[in-house]
Formats: sequence, structure tokens, C-alpha cells
Amino acid sequence: MDSRIAQALHLKHQPVALLWTDQKPEGALEFTPGRWGCVMAAFAAVADGGKVAVFDRETYGCWGGGVGLGFGNVYETFPGGVDCFCRFLSDGNQQSAQGRAVAEACAGWMKGQLREEFLHGEGYFKSSEQVRRWLDEAPITDIPAKYVVFKPLGQLGADEQPHVVVMLANADQMSALVVLAGYGRGGAMNTIVPYGAGCQTIGIFAYREAASQTPRAVLGLNDLSARKYLRRLGKDLVTVTLPYKLFQEMEANVPGSFLEKHTWQSLLQA
Repeated sequence: MDSRIAQALHLKHQPVALLWTDQKPEGALEFTPGRWGCVMAAFAAVADGGKVAVFDRETYGCWGGGVGLGFGNVYETFPGGVDCFCRFLSDGNQQSAQGRAVAEACAGWMKGQLREEFLHGEGYFKSSEQVRRWLDEAPITDIPAKYVVFKPLGQLGADEQPHVVVMLANADQMSALVVLAGYGRGGAMNTIVPYGAGCQTIGIFAYREAASQTPRAVLGLNDLSARKYLRRLGKDLVTVTLPYKLFQEMEANVPGSFLEKHTWQSLLQA
């Protein structure tokens, strides 16, 4: 599937389609069951290298990735459960008797940076109470499919329809996508910028939009941890995720829009 948007924006990296399916694609990249991996590192291999990646409820890479892809509240399986996860994301488990006991029990495999952050926190929220507020607002879901597949948009078969389409954009391209998302609608709130892991802003937050009557674009990659894994593709990139209904609408609106006029063309030339 070719994309008018990608062509008009001169995207450097291929748009990535996310599909829900019960059919596992042959030869796709996949994490080893039970082993750690970053979903966004796999995303980079698809966007930049033309690979196909697949995930299921045993091969989502990390707890945040399982949540982000739509495999339910995987944070319940975090060492020590949701309580320890909330402290992990904020000020750490060192001050908690439960947390210290979990760290000791997991000492055989919880090492290095993970152990340091488990005990002393990632500092992304001020306290575990703020993490719980975030969890209450996160659209955690369990999708009705066995697999989530990342596939270059150009490799989609005629019978394949993505759930969402993700574009890697620099600041100019991001701005154009925000404008195009509202071009056929009017209004001011056609793009949202939720906080979440990189995989969550291309996954569950976009899934929630896809289920609405007027789905919005989701601006993401405000996850500092995930940005490390896409650094080789460019330090100024963000993700813009389009529910498929919105993607189709925006594709149809490219002809005659600002993308064919002077201001955008001058930005491309600059």
C-alpha cells in the first residue's frame, strides 16, 4: 500500500502498519518467550529495515510492552505486582519492606540498571500515588486477537487492513500531520499527546482513538527510555499514530491541501 502522505512529507522511514491477527507471519522478528526486549527497538527494525515483527502474550519483551500492545494489565506480573511497579516508575522500592524483599528474592536475575531502578526508581513520577493516577487513566485493554504484527505499510497484502498506521516524523513533518489531521474536520483537538511508554502511544492510546467515532492522531515517543532505541534513526523524531479510519481520511485529503502549496514546499526545499 503506497501512501500519499508519506510521499508528500518526504518521510525518511517507512510508515508502519499495526495489525491484530490470529495468523502468525512466517519469518517475522520475535522476542524469545520470557526474555526482555524493547518493542520500540523492534519497531525501528520495521520502519528502517523493512522487517516484519510479531508479538504475542509470551513474546512482548517487557511489562510496559505487553500493556502497550494490548495484552491486558501485564503490570500485575511485575515483580511485587502493581505496588512495586508504581514505586519503580517513581521513587523506588528501597523504602518499602515489600520492595526490599522482592529485590532480595530476585537478586539472581535482577541486576545492573534494572536493579538500580527497581530500588531507587526511574523518577518519571514524583511518587507512586501519581503513577496510580496515570494507571487509572491509561486505556489498558486485552485485544481480541492472538498476535500484534508490525509491518511496513508498503508490504501490506490486498486483504490486510491495519488497525493503526505509525509514521516517524521530524518537527516539520509532525506539524504537517497535525494540520492534515484537522484539515477535513475543523476544530482544534484532532491530535492528542498522552504520556506513556513509546509502545503505548502507538498501541493502546491509538487503539482507544480507533474505537471512537472521530478518532484523533496520537503524538508519541515522549518516552525517554524508548528514545534511546530509536536514536540511531535520528534524535529529532517523534511518532504520529493514525487510526486507520483517520489515515484513510487524511490520505484522501492530500490533493489540493497545503501539502501542494508554497509554505510546505518551501519547508521541503529548506
